[in-house]
Amino acid sequence: MTMIPQSQDRSAFEQAQFLKILSREEALARFEAALFPRSIPADRRKLADALGAALAEDVTAPIDVPPFDRSNVDGFAVRSADLVAAGEGKPVRLGLNGETIQCGTAPRLQVAPGTATAIATGGPLPRGADAVVMVEHTQPAGSDTIEVRRAVSPGQFVSYAGSDIARGEALLRAGTIIGSREIGMLAACGIAEVKVARKPLVAVISTGDELVQPGRRLAAAGIYDTNGAIVAAAIDENGGEAVFLGAIPDDEAKLEAAMRGALADADMLVLSGGTSKGAGDLSHRIIGRLGKPGIIAHGVALKPGKPLCLAVCDGKPVVILPGFPTSAMFTFHDMIVPVLRRLAGLPPRSDAKANATVPVRIASELGRTEFVMVSLVEGKNGLVAYPSGKGSGAITSFAQADGFLRIDALADQMPAGTATEVTLFTPHVRVPDLVILGSHCTGLDLVTAGLAHAGLTVRSIAVGSLGGLAAAKRGECDVAPIHLFDDKSETYNSPYLVDGLELVPGWRRMQGIVFRKGDRRFEGLDAKEAVAGALSDPACIMVNRNQGAGTRILIDRLLGGARPEGYWNQPRSHNAVAAAVAQQRADWGMTIAPVADAAGLGFIPLAEEHYDFALVTARKGRPAVQAFLDALGSDEARAALERAGFRPA
Repeated sequence: MTMIPQSQDRSAFEQAQFLKILSREEALARFEAALFPRSIPADRRKLADALGAALAEDVTAPIDVPPFDRSNVDGFAVRSADLVAAGEGKPVRLGLNGETIQCGTAPRLQVAPGTATAIATGGPLPRGADAVVMVEHTQPAGSDTIEVRRAVSPGQFVSYAGSDIARGEALLRAGTIIGSREIGMLAACGIAEVKVARKPLVAVISTGDELVQPGRRLAAAGIYDTNGAIVAAAIDENGGEAVFLGAIPDDEAKLEAAMRGALADADMLVLSGGTSKGAGDLSHRIIGRLGKPGIIAHGVALKPGKPLCLAVCDGKPVVILPGFPTSAMFTFHDMIVPVLRRLAGLPPRSDAKANATVPVRIASELGRTEFVMVSLVEGKNGLVAYPSGKGSGAITSFAQADGFLRIDALADQMPAGTATEVTLFTPHVRVPDLVILGSHCTGLDLVTAGLAHAGLTVRSIAVGSLGGLAAAKRGECDVAPIHLFDDKSETYNSPYLVDGLELVPGWRRMQGIVFRKGDRRFEGLDAKEAVAGALSDPACIMVNRNQGAGTRILIDRLLGGARPEGYWNQPRSHNAVAAAVAQQRADWGMTIAPVADAAGLGFIPLAEEHYDFALVTARKGRPAVQAFLDALGSDEARAALERAGFRPA
């Protein structure tokens, strides 16, 4: 939501600078010191209403469980000394006492030497007995006598009083989340109510003129409010009770009124946006008027997450998250969740770790600890961590990643081949059934849809044709989608294969020049004429593709060494190229026909390229790979590809 400051607003702009950049550890320590120690509000709840709540205090067992010695089997309560000599060839006769002990029946008669009492599973052990013999190991010997053909040891098939839970034993600790098992333990001890931590009420506000709530029409230059929904959900996941108050525009009076109202009703306030340097960012300036001590930290040496603002206003925590979704969610989980869990009476979160190797160099910024979202795949020598590379504004960076790795503030890179530790977002590593690394195409989603519906997990990571080919050579994927043209042989893909890889034909897609319909610089021309005209017009701006993409090779071949305006604008997808042209940030680029058609743009065909798959031969026999190959050749997939504008090979 940062606004570009005008010259007359220079003083306001200067006031909006970060106060002081703190390390992650120092910022979190200052925030916690300003909030804790504090008592956690608690309520008493009946067991039926306590599910999912956190215990506010330790619970000790008021009774023994079981409360008496009881039988574990159906059989006869006996004195073990009577059966020392019993065996198959030498049965021992015992007289039956005149009662049968059922569950809930208190014994009346003592088991005297030479006698036994019938007892059901769970029945209380009678006086004099010290063991139970299973009914299967006895034979009737008249109406009031049995024969026992097996010796028993003292305590056999007996659960003693307190053997499960002893009176005074610590049953559950404060902070324990009450689930069905915990409710069972409490009920077994006769506990009907427990004291649980009251969930902190957390108000959530999104800020910015550009925000539109989902379900409403998206205005020009507007974006849907992602942070409001995702932050509220994350609060609920971590012990809080979120109340979303909507998106507030960049109006200082309205924003201050909303913040004051939120702090009056809630225990905590979380905003997103309004933490950077622009004059349009108002939130952190308002905080100084809302209570003491005010801002604790504004600017943390994190990437993503540098603009994070932490404050305490009259004892209530106030957090202003960065506006970009990945920055907002990472800083929330890393910096805010520890505080929120303490306020909710929960123990610290326990993060699972995994060791992995980084296959590519990851550049970093000196002076800032960087956390990089990664996706994990199985390589020849263990797990491999691929960085998402989508930036702090990408929703999918957080949603699709398996975890993150840390690059120290003193390092400017993490070299390829580095062994590192990955902090997981889930308790276990989720290794996918099928790994696809290479150039992405919308047709790929059509082929793999059936696999996902059949219960197979498919991970597709867009790293470009050359990146996918390199990954396939290292054995880090099952298949690598590629569309690489070889100038010498004037053929696609086959010349790039090496031993251990084989080519699986995919489909054909038309590459061409995309432009806005009605642009006379391109209308009616062929591709070479259109590019020549664009190169002769200094005002004509292109949009390129990323290095390693097959499309980039085709573009460079067409340009013949020229570097026109816009050449270094290098998005990673066909859709991004079409968007740049449609939104008039560029005048032309190269994409595929289905994408141009979907964007309503003009299209000049250049060449039909081959979108094929480099298959790792060693992985060909895996069930998921076979399922992919079957899907690729199926009538359903071929028909879907044709409907989307592709030509199956």
